[in-house]
Amino acid sequence: MKQSVSTNVDRLSRRDFLKVAGAMGLSTAGMTLLGACGVKPVAPIVEADTLETTTIRIPGTAVASICQAPLFVAEDFLKAEGFTDVQYPRIASQTSLIVDALASGEGDMVTQFSGPSLLYLDAGKPITMLAGVHVGCFELFGTERISQVTDLKGKTVAVTTLGGPEHVFLSSILAYVGLDPNKDVTWIVQPGTKAKQLFVDDKVDAYLAFPPNAQELRANKIGHVVLNSMMDKPWSQYFCCMATFNRDFVQKNPVASKRALRALLKAADVCAREPERAARLMVDKGFTKNYDYALEAMQQIPYNVWHEYDPEDTLRFYALRLRDAGMIKSSPDEIIAKGTDWHFLNELKQELKG
Repeated sequence: MKQSVSTNVDRLSRRDFLKVAGAMGLSTAGMTLLGACGVKPVAPIVEADTLETTTIRIPGTAVASICQAPLFVAEDFLKAEGFTDVQYPRIASQTSLIVDALASGEGDMVTQFSGPSLLYLDAGKPITMLAGVHVGCFELFGTERISQVTDLKGKTVAVTTLGGPEHVFLSSILAYVGLDPNKDVTWIVQPGTKAKQLFVDDKVDAYLAFPPNAQELRANKIGHVVLNSMMDKPWSQYFCCMATFNRDFVQKNPVASKRALRALLKAADVCAREPERAARLMVDKGFTKNYDYALEAMQQIPYNVWHEYDPEDTLRFYALRLRDAGMIKSSPDEIIAKGTDWHFLNELKQELKG
């Protein structure tokens, strides 16, 4: 659907502009973020069709990977798109995944790890992937006993929950090098930061770390990096996190879904262009106390590759690995048919060029 965007911005006085921005609920920081993305922050984008809902819920956990910064940078973009009620409900359980809230209908949009999402789609959960957001953020750390992935055979790995990001992504890595994640390694499950502490105390052989845990381990010279998904192929060629929505929300609210996705992708571009601002936001939101760790993560994670990479390639790659590992039964084509809709993304790639 072709958009009609207001072109009256240049005729607004500064006083009138501030009135409009205030009516939109945009903060000064939010207006700066809009400017950083090359968007003139005047009024919500005018389209032929109005939003079916002006409320959007973005569930999260207190221990979320800070790679999810675009979700929070997106708040002012969402308001500019016409969402007047942007909610960030917290999931209390440390073992629940964000996608659980999405599948249950308690949330509308998240950036969800691609690997674990395939398990949900295989099980028929009502989620829909609309786009890739960024490539890579996780790093596999090993003790001196581990120099390459194949050295994990017969060894122990700490994870926060089976079926969670660490378990699923590392299982796909093991399957890729010919190991059986169900037989060749021993998974030690500990919730929250306890899994990382097992690695710190040298009680397990490996740990798959997401930011800021990866930055902390590296800074303190604990273990060494065996695999970096932001640099090492083939992992650096596939999306780690993807824009994932509740299926009913997308079906009932196509206009709202496209606008929400547009806000999220603009926010990803801001994270790429202004990593300092994104890092400060993640500290202010309480996801990490260390600004340096946050900044390092924002600078390293490729947030702008959504313009170029094909998210379908990611799902095919991980679906094959997880099927080899016996973790899903569906084929890549079945996964894609069950849980994707790329038409919003294809439209937005044209709209948001450059």
